[in-house]
Amino acid sequence: MHIRIATRKSALALWQAEEVSRLLRETHGNDVTVELIKMTTTGDQLLEESLATQGGKGLFVKELERGLLEKSADIAVHSMKDVPVELPANLHLPVILERANPCDAFVSNTYDDLDALPDNAILGTSSARRACQIMAAHPHLEIKLLRGNVNTRLAKLDNGDYDAIILAVAGLQRLGFNDRIRSQLSTETSLPAIGQGAIGIECRENDVEIESLIAPLNHAETNLCVTAERAITQSLEGGCQLPIAGFAQLKNNELYLRSLVGMPDGSKLCRSEAHGPETDPVAIGQNVAAELIKQGADEILAACL
Repeated sequence: MHIRIATRKSALALWQAEEVSRLLRETHGNDVTVELIKMTTTGDQLLEESLATQGGKGLFVKELERGLLEKSADIAVHSMKDVPVELPANLHLPVILERANPCDAFVSNTYDDLDALPDNAILGTSSARRACQIMAAHPHLEIKLLRGNVNTRLAKLDNGDYDAIILAVAGLQRLGFNDRIRSQLSTETSLPAIGQGAIGIECRENDVEIESLIAPLNHAETNLCVTAERAITQSLEGGCQLPIAGFAQLKNNELYLRSLVGMPDGSKLCRSEAHGPETDPVAIGQNVAAELIKQGADEILAACL
């Protein structure tokens, strides 16, 4: 069978699509041929603007989803942290691959870690989630917007526009930039984005043949964890670009979930955690979100819109 994969044209998106292609061929051998359908998304065209003001990270997936609905592609491959919780009618996300490293990376040509940055050092990030956590602990720093693909962001650092930048460990490692990671931020220092490090496969509902082909690629533990994390965003009615963090781990058949919502300037952080049986990840996510709302998370998110 021939499978067409809708993907963005960025180096990282192509790596992810190629990885899915490799896994499909490894799983099904000569029974499957794969073609990449490369698309430019609205998010790729707004490289110098804040995504929060332009509609959020859903801008990276809309064109791919249109390809699925118009049947010019059979599946779409996404970074799960870019995927809105509300999917278009007739589409779903049945498969999530095994998660890579979910943490954030500190990247600098001069300094070893966040603690080494001097007063008024310029730290680059496009993420309000990263900004709120870092500013709460390091209010002496200056956060400066950083957009573009991984190569572009690294080039801006090398050009001297920033003293340091924060990127996802997984993205750097997938593109062969592991040596650029000066230090890794713990999940206590920077709680990851919802779904960070995980790759999802979206397809049309009731496409039985396609679903049976991609089903072996699903990693049950990652799927459970990401489902719990995404339940937080859904309960808070928040988008991918708002300052919401969430990270779930499975231990001894119990799902442990931590979450955080914060003002981008770090002036207020709401934190919540819960655990429960792995059989009900959505309820755990909803419980965490309810506690965040009690602490004022809904007011923070409203102020960020």
